[in-house]
Amino acid sequence: MPGHHPARGRRTTERKGDVRERAILDTCEALLARKGYDAMTIGDVAQGAGISRGALYFYFGSKQEVVTALVARTVEHLWERSRATAQTDDPRQAIATAMHRTVELWNEHGLVMRTAIDLSLTVAEIGELWNHTADLFIAAITAVLERAGVQAGTAPDQASAMARALCWMIERSFYHASQESREKLQEASATCEHIWLISAGLIT
Repeated sequence: MPGHHPARGRRTTERKGDVRERAILDTCEALLARKGYDAMTIGDVAQGAGISRGALYFYFGSKQEVVTALVARTVEHLWERSRATAQTDDPRQAIATAMHRTVELWNEHGLVMRTAIDLSLTVAEIGELWNHTADLFIAAITAVLERAGVQAGTAPDQASAMARALCWMIERSFYHASQESREKLQEASATCEHIWLISAGLIT
């Protein structure tokens, strides 16, 4: 998509284009909270970012592209915070850390995550991003389960199938809980963590 580069290297100073792109995405996230996806316009995004519509089109061709880039940024942050858990030797600690970091991101960007889920069936690029992120988490959950002693494989009682079910259970639980309160999100996290520990055979 125009102007979106999710894997830039570190720089000592940001380029002007990077600052503007970040302002566009930050504005988009704020507008999602205030107006919602349907009511938000590309003009709203440009005005909030302090640029003209023409300047915005240099970076993104449509409102859909802006939201897709925002989702990409958010899921990248989600994966950056959680991927190290797959390398933690202690499965119990890996599970606790993964759930804690996931709660943090849902608290910070729950609206974007819910928007991604809502649009994933109708916007192909967002659907691909969300499913790819889910695949990464399924692989990480599988690794944790296998380290806990769950047999590798795709049968219903084996690690890969269990990881897939756990991943989508967590997504749906967090989706609903995040619409209510931080307390409900924490409760959902605790329940999902408990189920994951049971699945891994770490508690009975």
